[in-house]
Amino acid sequence: MEDSIKNTSANHSGSTPYSVIIGSREATQTLQQLVSSEVSLEVLKHLEDVTYTTATDGTQIYFPCPFKETEATVALKSVEASVVAAIADLRYGEQKRKIEINLEQTATFLFSTYIATIAGMNKQHPDVKSKLKDTDLLKAQAILYRRLSANLYETKNPGEYFHIHGSLEAGKTLNMIGLEAYRPDLTEYRECINVIEKHVKQYTAAELEVMNAKINQAGVTALKWEDFKKTSHGQTLLNLPPWQLDRLQDDSPPCPFPEVAPATPNSKPQVLSGIRVLELCRIIAGPAMGRTLAEYGAQVIKVTSPNLSDVPFFQVDGNTGKHTADIDLKTPTGRATFEELLKSADVILDGYRPGALERLGYGPENIVKLISGRGKGIVYVSEDCFGYQGEWAGRPGWQQIADCVTGVAWAQGEFMGLNEPVVPPFPMSDYGTGCMGAIAALVGLFRRAKEGGSWRGTTSLCQYDVFLLGLGLYGDDVKEKVRKDHDDHFFDLRHADSVDEVGGRALKSMKRAHPELFDEKNMQKIFSKGFGEEIKWCRSPVSIEGLRVGFERASRPNGYDKPTWEDWEIERKVVEG
Repeated sequence: MEDSIKNTSANHSGSTPYSVIIGSREATQTLQQLVSSEVSLEVLKHLEDVTYTTATDGTQIYFPCPFKETEATVALKSVEASVVAAIADLRYGEQKRKIEINLEQTATFLFSTYIATIAGMNKQHPDVKSKLKDTDLLKAQAILYRRLSANLYETKNPGEYFHIHGSLEAGKTLNMIGLEAYRPDLTEYRECINVIEKHVKQYTAAELEVMNAKINQAGVTALKWEDFKKTSHGQTLLNLPPWQLDRLQDDSPPCPFPEVAPATPNSKPQVLSGIRVLELCRIIAGPAMGRTLAEYGAQVIKVTSPNLSDVPFFQVDGNTGKHTADIDLKTPTGRATFEELLKSADVILDGYRPGALERLGYGPENIVKLISGRGKGIVYVSEDCFGYQGEWAGRPGWQQIADCVTGVAWAQGEFMGLNEPVVPPFPMSDYGTGCMGAIAALVGLFRRAKEGGSWRGTTSLCQYDVFLLGLGLYGDDVKEKVRKDHDDHFFDLRHADSVDEVGGRALKSMKRAHPELFDEKNMQKIFSKGFGEEIKWCRSPVSIEGLRVGFERASRPNGYDKPTWEDWEIERKVVEG
């Protein structure tokens, strides 16, 4: 991996425009080198056949950012599709398959939750809350003041920035800096920011690090890429692949994929039909893993506790294709229900803080013990913020935390002409991480079928950012073009502007500059019985000859379904839409 961010134009110079297609090929080559120990020759042979499609000339940079986000994710989707093709060879016989990755749909995948709608309303519509199940139990999202407890602020030292993060319970973080958990008198956006930043500025970043660790909250000093790489943790991640897969202690025999008929008489087969997935995740990155597996035909049950918060709107997109069930793993009844589901599960997805499921007795080693004797192994995939090795392994965190600590936020701010960090638009590292976790699960299932045993996959938000930054930033000429393409209003943003403000301005600019992203052909619409409204979500960027890639059912809110594998509905309009 390179030692610094490269400003590259993918072998283009002078008046020749930058090609996202060439950039995607280069990103795929880089990724192939990074994961050479994680993917087999059966996968790599399909990777050679991947082609890219676009509605444009392939020179469009969609996001107002200096990062090769589309290229990085095209590379990940290329590997993902190649693993799927290798599984198809196992299930249906070896053959050369045409694989296509669409650039526009790859880009929409990276801001799925911002482009999804319910009853025609997107995430930022003022009336959308009336259509959602209220899972914001502690009002960390609904109350602006509390929501801004998860934000980037300047510290006591001028030019030094710290991202506090109240997570889904804002009170701890607000109390930490000397503020009340609730301030009904504070309702205006700038006023909330100014009050919170004034209190953050009482402390240095070093002091905030200590205070944060004491209460075990997410929070981090905003570093530049060069500084992150010098940290012990940065050095560890630079020497790791974007995801890892290791064999757990289990001598189960090879487990062939089950024989399952297509969803409808006229539909093509799906490679994960008959595969059962228990998704223990919230927010975006973890649910994106399960959403991807559902897109390839897996039965995915999103398991959530009725006592834990989740962001209501994220469920509109993130729960597509799944069943959702409330199970309290801290009660005897809940544990019995979960362990009954576990008896025939093939995959566990863990998106909680490191150690959380272990403390409940459901870490990977205990899961293997619980399923021993059933004759088939299991694939257990975990994703978190900092990764599972290194000095900061185990620290809590979210997308903004990863983007601040690795240098993504500083690079975004400098691209905008500022001498301060700005968290980039959209939770793109969440979706990239979800893609990497899904790949780990797919490879685990492939290896279980060929070699037997149980497998543990790990990945993290920081590992995605390390991969992204390792590709280099766009060259100066490309960055200047991107700045000219987008609205001036976007570039008025500053470090303390919220992710909603940044995302909202980016979305408005992209709708004007790149209407091709918002073409209805990139979307699918259907009535959701769970929400009682029409839902719209983005289609998969992946197309594989002879296989169907797509969902079997519309989204629904958390806790909508009974916790069972039996009698799942197949919605023909979703399958054929």
